[in-house]
Amino acid sequence: MSRIGVIGGSGLYSLEGLTHKKEVVLDTPFGKPSEKLSIGELFGKEIVFLPRHGIGHRISPSEINYRANIFAMKKLGVDRIVSVTACGSLNEEMRPLDFVVVDQYVDRTNQARKMTFFDKGIVAHISFSHPVCLQLSGTLFDAGYSSSKDLRIKMHKGGTYINMEGPQFSTLAESNLYRSWGMDVIGMTNMPEARLCREAEICYATLACVTDYDCWHPDFEKITVDMVINNLHKNINNAKKILHGLIKNLPDKRNCGCQHALKNAIITDRKLIPAKVKKDLDIIIGKYVK
Repeated sequence: MSRIGVIGGSGLYSLEGLTHKKEVVLDTPFGKPSEKLSIGELFGKEIVFLPRHGIGHRISPSEINYRANIFAMKKLGVDRIVSVTACGSLNEEMRPLDFVVVDQYVDRTNQARKMTFFDKGIVAHISFSHPVCLQLSGTLFDAGYSSSKDLRIKMHKGGTYINMEGPQFSTLAESNLYRSWGMDVIGMTNMPEARLCREAEICYATLACVTDYDCWHPDFEKITVDMVINNLHKNINNAKKILHGLIKNLPDKRNCGCQHALKNAIITDRKLIPAKVKKDLDIIIGKYVK
């Protein structure tokens, strides 16, 4: 049975309502994931939950082992992942406590984050012009929009997420630069996940929880952790309710191109791919590379 993955960001370290719950400790060819993975059932569907920063928020965005996190999800049979993430807004219409179902990403990280499974003897070039799964993100937006009146929230369909390095917040000059580029929200984690999910043929969508206006806005010139966490706590219960609505209404089967993303992407001569690489990546490339 395919499973639905949920990656929790700042403030979301567990997912209530899961039955038949168990915790799994996994190792991967890329090291250990951020935390134990929780497996359970919700609305008759199997769910796998992982807090990207670890319980207690121990892991900085630059230090997250993104490859291990996504590989572990794949190993457990996950074929769709929803990322819940805190973000700052660069768009005045996307107010604090709003939710944005992101549809584009721009990468501004400057450290050596590992964002591909394909190295050390194998190369693949995936198509990434549309980095989210339209089916999954559409269902996610619908789940939020249908309950927005009761939850007293505003949902935004589409938006560009700029992935900064962190862990510091933006300078005023950076914030104004990103606004001039037309960016909508800013965060520190989602671009690596989106890239790796596409390589692993996993559908991916982002539910961005707006906590502040970044530092460009006169009312938010000084961003503090207390400010972010205070708004995050207000958002987190609504995020969980949106996730419940998504899981309840998500079709059992996928009907999108994500599941075939690698079909024509592996360029390396099959005879030259190292045996260890074939073995390590078997759950990702096995149907294309024997």
